[in-house]
Amino acid sequence: MAVILAKRAPAGRHTYGLRKGTILASLANATLLMIAVGAIAWEAVRRFSDPPPIQSGPVMIVAAIGIVINTATALMFMRGSKDDLNARGAFLHMAADAGVSAGVVVAALAMAYTGWLWLDPLVSLGIVLVIVLGGWGLLRDSLDLALDAAPRGIDPQAVRDWLGQRPGVSEIHDLHIWAMSTTETAMTAHLVRTETDDADQFLHDTSGELAQRFKIGHVTLQVERGAQACRLAPADVV
Repeated sequence: MAVILAKRAPAGRHTYGLRKGTILASLANATLLMIAVGAIAWEAVRRFSDPPPIQSGPVMIVAAIGIVINTATALMFMRGSKDDLNARGAFLHMAADAGVSAGVVVAALAMAYTGWLWLDPLVSLGIVLVIVLGGWGLLRDSLDLALDAAPRGIDPQAVRDWLGQRPGVSEIHDLHIWAMSTTETAMTAHLVRTETDDADQFLHDTSGELAQRFKIGHVTLQVERGAQACRLAPADVV
């Protein structure tokens, strides 16, 4: 639903459209993962003191089916999980489900032969650890994007240094880089240039290079000649 909403054109007060919905979806996805593993951990701890009997046969059959379905689904999201937080969240969900199913098969098989019912909560806690290690990064990155941090993989200082090397640029200030969605990045900056005869070509070339070098596709640059001090020039002014 978030991906569909993100395709809506800007209208009314939503001047960026609903692209930010993909970030909110990834944040909700990560939060749901953490809540789910919390519930699994709580139940696992409770079962250590009172382990219920397990019907190993039906459990293994259902879990084996889950491994096949969830692994196949996870593989569908694997390619896009590197560039899109939502695809990454879906991949983690499916991979986690496949891991849970695999753990269930192993635990059920071991309990069928040994009668050690404590293996059930022990495997559950192991699965919780794996999911937390994978899902924590998703939660962190989603929260960063929701707070308009620069997307992971884009170094604002590197962008600033590169802009400072552009022809005629003597100063850069009011530089902001943020995510419009889980796949689109925006940037604004003020550039001081004393020579502006090539203004249109400079803006065109700089925007194209930012897209190619840093994957920043939505660029807004304000060129100033430095005749008057810009009120947004101080580093502590936003």
